[in-house]
Amino acid sequence: MSEQTRLKTGALGAAGISFLVVGAAAPLTVMTGVTPLAIAIGGVGAPLGYLAAGVVLAVFAVGYTAMTRHTRGAGAFYSYITLGLGRPLGAASGMLAVFSYNALQIGVYGLLGVQFAAACARFTGAEVPWWVFAVATVALVWALGRRGIDVGAWVVGVLLVAESAILLLLVVAVLTRARLTGGTFTADALSGPGMPAILGFCFAAFMGFESTALYRAEARQPDRTIPRATYAAVAFLAVFYGVVAWAVVQAFGDAEVVAAAAANPTALLFTAMEKYAGGWAADIMYVLVLTSILAAQLSFHNAINRYAFNLAHDGLLPAALGHSHPRFRSPAVAGATQSVLAVVVVACFALAGADPIRQLLILVNTPGVLGVLMLLALTSVAVLAYFLRRRGVPGARVATASSALGAVLLTLVFGVIIDKVGLLTNAAPDVDVALVAVVPMVLAAGLVWALIRKAGNPRAYARIGGEEAGRMGAAVAPAAALEVTA
Repeated sequence: MSEQTRLKTGALGAAGISFLVVGAAAPLTVMTGVTPLAIAIGGVGAPLGYLAAGVVLAVFAVGYTAMTRHTRGAGAFYSYITLGLGRPLGAASGMLAVFSYNALQIGVYGLLGVQFAAACARFTGAEVPWWVFAVATVALVWALGRRGIDVGAWVVGVLLVAESAILLLLVVAVLTRARLTGGTFTADALSGPGMPAILGFCFAAFMGFESTALYRAEARQPDRTIPRATYAAVAFLAVFYGVVAWAVVQAFGDAEVVAAAAANPTALLFTAMEKYAGGWAADIMYVLVLTSILAAQLSFHNAINRYAFNLAHDGLLPAALGHSHPRFRSPAVAGATQSVLAVVVVACFALAGADPIRQLLILVNTPGVLGVLMLLALTSVAVLAYFLRRRGVPGARVATASSALGAVLLTLVFGVIIDKVGLLTNAAPDVDVALVAVVPMVLAAGLVWALIRKAGNPRAYARIGGEEAGRMGAAVAPAAALEVTA
C-alpha cells in the first residue's frame, strides 16, 4: 500500500490510548453538567448508577477485548460486527458508528459555545455569540487532529490530568470537612422511581471508551495495549464518577442535595467547590470545564476520522477519505471533511436562532447516544456468534459467557433508555419518536448500501472488514479473514 493511505505506527501505548478515550468521556463536563441532573431525577442513589453502568460495560469489555486478537482490523464496532455477523450488518454498523460519533461530537459544540461565551463574559465582561467560540474550536480541533495521534494524545492527557485533579480536590475537601452519611447505599435510594430514568445519563458518561480498538494501527503491541486501555478506561471512569458524585451528595447532605440540584443544576458543583475549597478553586474549575470539553471534542474527532478512514478503504465512503497526511500520517482528509460538516451544522443552528443547549446539544446528541448503545449490544452479539463457532479457541468459554450476558444487559438498558427518552430531551413526544427512529433508519440505510455494493462491485464488497490489517501494515490473521461471512 502507498504511504498516502498509511497511518503512523507505534505512536501510542496503553496510557496514551487511555487518555484519548477517557478524555472523550470528559469527566469534568459530566460531573458539572450531567451529574446534577442525575441527582435531581434519581436522588441520592445516583452515584451508584455510574458504578452499575461501569459493571455492565466491564462485562461487555471481557468479550470485546477477547476479540481483539482475532480481528486485526482497526475499525472497532465495524470490524467486530463484520467478523461475527457478516459483511452486510458489519458495513451498516460502520455507517451507524460514523453517524453516531458525529452526532455526539457536533452536538457538544452547542455546550462548548455556551460555556466559552459565559466564561468570556465572566472574566472579561465581553458578550460574544456562542457560535463564534464553537467555530473557532472546530478549527483548533482540526489543527490538532491533523498533527497526528501522538500530539492529540499528549494534549488530551495534559487536560485530563488537570480536570481530574480539580475534581479530586473537591472530593478531598468534602470528605475532610463534611459530615458523611450513608443514604446513597440504602434500599430506598436504590429502588427510587427515578433510578431507571438516569441510566441514559450514566451510560452516556462512558461514551467513547470502546474506541480503544480504533487506535490499533497506531498502537504499540496492540494485542496487549488495547485490552489494558479498555479495562483501565472503564475502571477509572466508573470509580471516579461514583466517588465524585457521592462527594457531591455529601457536600449538601442527603436531605438537601436533590432540591439543590433541581433548583440550579449548573451551579451545583461550583457551589460545593466554593464552599469547601474556596472561590479560587471554583474559578479554576470553571476554566477547566472549558478544557474538558475541548479534550472531549478532540478525542471524538480522532475516533470519527479513523472510522471514516477504514470505511473509505473498504469502498463504503469516498476513497479520498482514506488518504493520510504525507508528514503527520494522520487521516487528514477525513479530519478536514468532519470539521467542515461540524461548521455547517453549527452554522445552520446559529442562523435558525436555535437554542445551543436544548436543541443543538440535546437533539443532536440523543440519537448519537442511542446509536452507540445499539452498537454495543450488536458487538456483544457478534462476539458471542464468533466464539460459538470457535469453541476450541483459548478463552472462548469466558468470552462467550460474558458477551451473552453483555448482550442481554445492554439490550435491557437500550430499552429502558428509549422508554425514558423524554427525560433526556424534554421534547414533544413526536420529536422523541423521530429521534429514536433515526438510529434504525441509519442502520437500514447502511444495510441497503452494503447490498448495493455487493451487487455492483463484488471485489470491493469482499474487502469489507477482512483486509484492514493489510492496509494498516500488519498481517491479517488467516483464521479471522476466513470467518468473515457473506
